[in-house]
Amino acid sequence: MMTSSYRSLILKAPRHSTVHLARHQTRSYGAVRGLIASDPRDDHTVQLTSSRGVNVTHDPLLSKGTAFSLSERERLSIRGLVPPRCQDMEKQILRVKRNLDTCESPLAKFIFLSALQDRNETLFYKLLMEHIEELSSIVYTPTVGLACQKSHSIYRRSRGMYFSSQDRGRMSAMVYNWPHDEVDVIVVTDGSRVLGLGDLGANGMQIPIGKLSLYVAAGGIRPRAVLPVVLDVGTNNKNLLEDPLYLGMDHPRLEGEDYYSFVDEWVTAIHSRWPNALIQFEDFKYPHAYNLLNKYREKITCFNDDIQSTSAITLAGILASLKARGKKETELAEERVVCVGAGSAGVGVCEGIIDCMMAQGKIRTRQEAYKRIWMLDQHGLLGNDALTSNEPHRCVQDAVRSTRLDERQRSYVKSNMADHMSLEQVVEHVKPTVILGLTGIPGVFTEEAIRTMAKYTEQPVVFPLSNPDTHAECTAEQAFRWTEGRALFASGSPFEDVQLPNGKIGRTNQCNNSYSFPVSLLNYRHVLWEGRLCSMNIGPWSRDYCF
Repeated sequence: MMTSSYRSLILKAPRHSTVHLARHQTRSYGAVRGLIASDPRDDHTVQLTSSRGVNVTHDPLLSKGTAFSLSERERLSIRGLVPPRCQDMEKQILRVKRNLDTCESPLAKFIFLSALQDRNETLFYKLLMEHIEELSSIVYTPTVGLACQKSHSIYRRSRGMYFSSQDRGRMSAMVYNWPHDEVDVIVVTDGSRVLGLGDLGANGMQIPIGKLSLYVAAGGIRPRAVLPVVLDVGTNNKNLLEDPLYLGMDHPRLEGEDYYSFVDEWVTAIHSRWPNALIQFEDFKYPHAYNLLNKYREKITCFNDDIQSTSAITLAGILASLKARGKKETELAEERVVCVGAGSAGVGVCEGIIDCMMAQGKIRTRQEAYKRIWMLDQHGLLGNDALTSNEPHRCVQDAVRSTRLDERQRSYVKSNMADHMSLEQVVEHVKPTVILGLTGIPGVFTEEAIRTMAKYTEQPVVFPLSNPDTHAECTAEQAFRWTEGRALFASGSPFEDVQLPNGKIGRTNQCNNSYSFPVSLLNYRHVLWEGRLCSMNIGPWSRDYCF
């Protein structure tokens, strides 16, 4: 029983409103153990607060809008500060959904939802959970891409934390400016490779915010236990540097040791306050993405979303396509895969495919598995620069490629094919069964390439995975038209199903790393890495595809 001197008042969360993470008490260094996502619809969390009056109604984590009962209004000193009639969450949802539907563009809906989240997170997440299929494309891709590009123009209120180049030497103190002592998941970006849009600097903050919103709504993580972060090390985007409204640091990006020492200070500061938090690296450019992952994955609980999550979901899609073609999932090693894109996402996806091939046991060495994947960068095939396209099959031992590649990329170099071969030439020679796009460049999958692929493959697997949809390597309509409706299609951003000339429907699928929620991975010390990819629960993900 509470005494009158006990100043913390109880705020009862309304049923069907709050999201939380049920926690077992076992924790260990560097990892979070035994975290179980509870069903947010069955949550009856009691929130302790010492706030009163407008500090309650203006706190997005405490506010329930007009759903406060009379007894709550009395205890919290908000009687008279909200309209007198108590309206439950369902009526509030009806109101905000009506207003949301009047917004004329996806960006206008994004701004509306951001404002709702800023004033009432309970209502925001209730709305998002009830309309997740409709609104996920607003709070995340593809709309979030446009929101990032215009972030400095539509800025209303700060969310998350910014660590900039002017904060070096102060980060260990800055982390205590965040008001919540418990943080389970941190999504951090340096804005260097936002979706397929390139360097957007501090504007990239919308990516961690959007990703964490989905993790809360669909993954069951507590809203107050997430932290979106931007590491503002500058930008090389000339348009942003010249824009007087840009809110990030107005200097070129830090590189080399300056960059890595900056990130190291941030990681140390974060780990000192929240040693058990999962850190998700998001939208870091190549090779920083791999370098940071390799540096920290043995020290802290972390993963790279673009490398590992994209790899897991793409692999799930390819395995599902095998079943759709009447094959067994264990026949992955028989596929011929062309990957257009040799950055962190492209290499990460292909490494995941290699890992699965090895785990299935039909290929003895990674070198043999690498022969099943042909990789192209912006110049063309990673091949042998001692050959010409006129004699692409003559093998020259120990040839050196003129374009500088790192160790991971060199694994995919084809010594018996000419360097810089075009996609059309590669498709004609390889006759691939699967083509993956991770370039961020629209139109990379040409009509000639896809038609040639369809000439040799009855059901070509076409995955243009770049986001947003305006940067996809091809559209769903193009893929089905160029393959006469025979393509098995999945994309990074959603496309509508396609009406085919024969009256049938070309089914589209979304292959996006947001489906890989960290709440299902927190028991793993090395998240989606070193062979654990294939031992994890790939099955349910692959069944989500409707080929």
